[in-house]
Amino acid sequence: MINNAYIEGQTYKREEITMLGGQPIILLKEGTVRETGRGAQFNNIAAAKAVADAVRSTLGPKGMDKMLVDSMGDVTITNDGVTILKELDVEHPAAKMVVEIAKTQDEECGDGTTSAVVLAGELLKRSEDLIEQRVHPTTVVNGFKLASREALRILNKMGLAVRSTDQKKLKTIASTSMTGRGVGPAKDYLADLAVKAVLSVAEKINKKTVVDTDNIKVEKKHGGSVYDTELISGIIIDKERVHPRMRKTVKGAKIALVNSAFEIRKTEVDAKIQIKDPTQLQRFLDEEEKTLREMVKKVTKSGANVLLCQKGIDDLAQHYLAKEGVFALRRIKKSDMEKLSRATGGKIVTTLDDLKASDLGKAGLVEERKVGDSDMTFVTGCKNPKSVSILVRGGTEHVVDEIERSLNDGLKVVGLVVEDGKAVPGGGAPEIEMSLRLREYAATVGGREQLAIEAFARAVEIIPWTLGENAGVDSINLLIKLKSQHEGKKANKNAGFNVKTGGPGDMVKLNILEPLRVKTHAIESATEVASMILRIDDVIAASKIKDTGGPPGGMPGGMPGGMPPGMM
Repeated sequence: MINNAYIEGQTYKREEITMLGGQPIILLKEGTVRETGRGAQFNNIAAAKAVADAVRSTLGPKGMDKMLVDSMGDVTITNDGVTILKELDVEHPAAKMVVEIAKTQDEECGDGTTSAVVLAGELLKRSEDLIEQRVHPTTVVNGFKLASREALRILNKMGLAVRSTDQKKLKTIASTSMTGRGVGPAKDYLADLAVKAVLSVAEKINKKTVVDTDNIKVEKKHGGSVYDTELISGIIIDKERVHPRMRKTVKGAKIALVNSAFEIRKTEVDAKIQIKDPTQLQRFLDEEEKTLREMVKKVTKSGANVLLCQKGIDDLAQHYLAKEGVFALRRIKKSDMEKLSRATGGKIVTTLDDLKASDLGKAGLVEERKVGDSDMTFVTGCKNPKSVSILVRGGTEHVVDEIERSLNDGLKVVGLVVEDGKAVPGGGAPEIEMSLRLREYAATVGGREQLAIEAFARAVEIIPWTLGENAGVDSINLLIKLKSQHEGKKANKNAGFNVKTGGPGDMVKLNILEPLRVKTHAIESATEVASMILRIDDVIAASKIKDTGGPPGGMPGGMPGGMPPGMM
């Protein structure tokens, strides 16, 4: 095997070249880069650690923010791990795998994105030491899987029961997820809104509570204070009425949800109508008018006084609707139509012929309000709505964006606890407990896997270590104090980092709680991605396509088909 060879006037670098009877056989294209063995493993580990280090300083209540400026000059200021990683233009394949953890954690749990990424980075850092000590990567992976399984068992044992009726604890969990964000002292106010919103949309399906946070619409408008943020027992639509003569307020609204256009349908085939006589033209226009008037009649005949249309409404149809006293909106998003259906109890009708009084939704009030510099429609006063809205307000656009991100995290975590009924203490308490118990478990396993389990135990300590580090506390002393609290006759497994005192504190008494699923999912995701990266011992990267600046096929630049100017 030759890695550098000069054959027929061309240099092949880092390619696979084999010899068969003195004749070279080139397996990979010129420019292909290949890394094998430890070089590949350590390169992948370094890339994953770099991603973890990028977000590590944002962890915890004292975490710092990042300012991200994209290629268009748009600025994002946040300490939300997944938002930072989504904005980063990551190129290394192993680093992309770590970014995927944050995205999955965000989709599944809403919170714990930074913890999952930092933990994955630390697991890889610890495994690097083992590989240097000649421990095979497969052995490390097996040890990590054993440790992960035991860690999940320890977490489940630590779990505290939380009832959906215990609003105080739910509010505590929402508040914990928002700590350290840009919302500041308003976190308790926002946490209260999050709890009320989640409990409004929670449903019992087959004796199991299910919360779909997609049924909570978060609408944002900058201007006003954070405390102007409000929960609407209904739906907000960022649209104004289609005709100025329509009334702005409709009490006792009967709402028709229609998914068809109030316009003259165009024929499927191309057709021409030849009109020779002016009276024929008038008859043609009268027929169009009659068709639109009939459409409006079908709406009023059903008893509807509000029309919410997913498609367009013709100008003439708008006039007739205003004349009949019907409040109408057009081009409403499909997702908003579904939320309106759940909130008002109405059915979405695809053809007007099917519209009946029983299909209408009901709301106490439909009104157009001025919010900031735009008009919005509020559908409120719904009986037992299964879809609600939160209108987010704030001083600037960046503030509103950060409030929205915090609120989404709060909604997700409350939803998880309502579904699972379990929470764990925060402040690094579960990680310290896992670290100590995993060391005890490692001694019972023996063999080389024991080394990997001990490395896993050291890796999970990165969470309390980073919490202390970001708060300006000596992390070594903090870990020693926390471990002493978790051991001995008076052991307290709820002892975690109290950011106010800079030392240990009982997280349950301090009302610092997190959903159990956030922790378990972070452990599972971090272990899986670390194991996947460790098992890679060969990276073969194809050469990148160079941008020549011209069209493909050697055509002259700027002209399709290679034609010179003026020949089009």
